[in-house]
Amino acid sequence: MTAALLELDATAQLSALASKRVSAMDLLKAALARHEATHAKINAVVAADLERALERAAAIDDLRARGEPIGPLAGLPMTIKDTLDVAGMPASSGLEGYRRRQAEDAVAVAHARHAGAVIWGKTNTPVLAGDWQTYNSLYGTSNNPWDASRTTGGSSGGAAAALAARVTALEIGSDIGGSLRVPASFCGVFSHKPTWGLVTQHGHVPPSPGSWAERDLNVIGPMARSARDLRLLLSVIADSPIAATAPPADLAETRLALWLDDPLLRLDPEARAVIETFARQLADAGAQVETISSPVNMDVLLHAYVTLLGGVLAEDMPAGALRAMELVRPLASRALKRGAGPFSNPAMAMAYTCRHKEWAAADAVRMRLIHELEAVFDKFDAIIAPITPLPAFPHDHAPMNRRRLRFSDGGAAPYVSMLGWIGLATACRLPATAVPAGRTAEGLPVGVQIIGPHAGDSRTLSIAQAIDVDVRGFEPPEL
Repeated sequence: MTAALLELDATAQLSALASKRVSAMDLLKAALARHEATHAKINAVVAADLERALERAAAIDDLRARGEPIGPLAGLPMTIKDTLDVAGMPASSGLEGYRRRQAEDAVAVAHARHAGAVIWGKTNTPVLAGDWQTYNSLYGTSNNPWDASRTTGGSSGGAAAALAARVTALEIGSDIGGSLRVPASFCGVFSHKPTWGLVTQHGHVPPSPGSWAERDLNVIGPMARSARDLRLLLSVIADSPIAATAPPADLAETRLALWLDDPLLRLDPEARAVIETFARQLADAGAQVETISSPVNMDVLLHAYVTLLGGVLAEDMPAGALRAMELVRPLASRALKRGAGPFSNPAMAMAYTCRHKEWAAADAVRMRLIHELEAVFDKFDAIIAPITPLPAFPHDHAPMNRRRLRFSDGGAAPYVSMLGWIGLATACRLPATAVPAGRTAEGLPVGVQIIGPHAGDSRTLSIAQAIDVDVRGFEPPEL
């Protein structure tokens, strides 16, 4: 009976705890047993603090028995992405040099703990959250629960895999290059990239441990198996008030812009077919769905985004790699003037070595495009768009500059073009809720992102909740 509760979302598990159908201790033990049963296959949870978690669960059971005040997550077992500091557990971000340091809870983690969550494990991430695959030399490779030969996505890949495997019901992840949305799409779960600045980043690594910098583009956000759970967790970790519960949007009153085409952005035919079917399902459920061309000039946006991103990530780059990029700047600059694209090697070299004036110019472009998007959101409640160019692909640990995305029609694209579809919401600091859209003929999940206006987090979450209730929600993989 207790193990069956793990199939439920967090809200339903919390209801079972509140009604005393299950104790926090028994629910935690069930989660640990599920972890033990699935770990060899998916390798999602890579560190644990069982003694403290068991003590915490027992304490919450005692408080509940005495009728004492307890928080909205009281007794819920939970894991945390290993880029976020958690007291008493390693906080490696995939690096040996960070693994043995002492850490206090990241601000978002402290909020979840204060709300009563029983935090027991850390989920795997690529080194410094820097990949769309999840592996490192400390903990190995995390495997997709739908097909262990394929990636979970990254960088919140262990988190998404643990959710899909029902090892955990809630996760806290992060996103600067799709790291919440890509794993959600690849593993068939939900995530929410908040409006930039809504959730404090302190305690997230990178940047360096202890930094109080609120990194441009980066966000901390919730991951779950239902849209209502995203809202619940966001209400706990956000710095501004977000309602913990809200009714789903009325799809009959919802205007959605469907964006599937841009000259710079590839979309695998199998993924396109899934999303087009999903769009028809939305229309059948009453939504007003209108196909649009790109909401802004994506060539302009992506050049700006790559520059802004490089300006952030260069802090984490090895000095030798940066020196090499500095040497090719003159050639790279000429290549860009001749029309090299935003995903080209010259664009990346210029981005990682950008000067302040170049960053400021990219920031000015970003702000202009944010202004242009206001007209789009005057007409539509949200944009429905792909998250990734293709479904989860086979593990590929070759040097990143040698990797290629391979499409079902025989085409290929640079690995870094994974930045394409996620770039609009990230560069423009917009909220984006990832929801499952369906599965390919091979059975691989495909997700979409619901992109909303600045500070429109409640709007995209309500639309996601309506989709979850009326169209489609989480489907569990067979393990």
